[in-house]
Amino acid sequence: MISLAEKPTKYAGREPLFPHGPDGSKGSGKTASACFLAALLLTSASTAARADATAQVRQAVERHLQVMLEGQAARQGWQGMQLHYDVSVPVGSAGLTECSTAPQIQATGEAPSAMDRQQLRVSCPDGWSLNATGQAHVFLPVVHAAGIIDRGQTLTANDLKLQRINIAKARRGYYNRIEEVAGLSAKRRIRAGQTITPAVLEQAMAVKRGQPVKIVASHDGIEASTSGEALADGQPGDVIRVRNMGSGKVIDAKVLESGVVTSTF
Repeated sequence: MISLAEKPTKYAGREPLFPHGPDGSKGSGKTASACFLAALLLTSASTAARADATAQVRQAVERHLQVMLEGQAARQGWQGMQLHYDVSVPVGSAGLTECSTAPQIQATGEAPSAMDRQQLRVSCPDGWSLNATGQAHVFLPVVHAAGIIDRGQTLTANDLKLQRINIAKARRGYYNRIEEVAGLSAKRRIRAGQTITPAVLEQAMAVKRGQPVKIVASHDGIEASTSGEALADGQPGDVIRVRNMGSGKVIDAKVLESGVVTSTF
């Protein structure tokens, strides 16, 4: 007679051969780690693709703005231009994959200037599109006063310097080259470091009050000249009072150029 109660004692002290034992547990941990690593790699690849799409949109917008400003720079003769960009891309772009070709840009707003904020439509031939905004900040070397410039002073290159600024903030105007300013006169006192604007300048006087001048006169091809003294300031074309130093007589004379007048008789 065989007793069934004795069968379990046959395996006493031995590890049960089931998956939940120590060996099975070890194998399960490796499998779980591998699955987690694979999922992490897939997530990273997906995130990189989305990041690439966002970067691609930003690059396309910046290039669009750069082309616009390069055209304006050529028309206006800007020298030494540097561009900085502000690009706003919607949060939804994070779910887009990189476009297989360069996205196309189309303006949707009516910005009056290339330096104003642009409303843009970005389209990918692969099938997605989105709205974005972009603004280029233009930095140019602009003429500034190197030191104090007195009222009425005629400006020379030594009175001036170039300093780079964001020209969108130069609401009163500016000059991009020193040669545009040299030879003009200050309407008012200009402080050191001040941006030179059209409002503070005027044509330099060709003749100033109290200045010695040359009085010229011509008749039938014969020209004569004498010395005089200007009794008023004058620019070319102005008629001012001049004293003839030889006779002491005061006459009306037309300013021809710097230091030269002609009798109006």
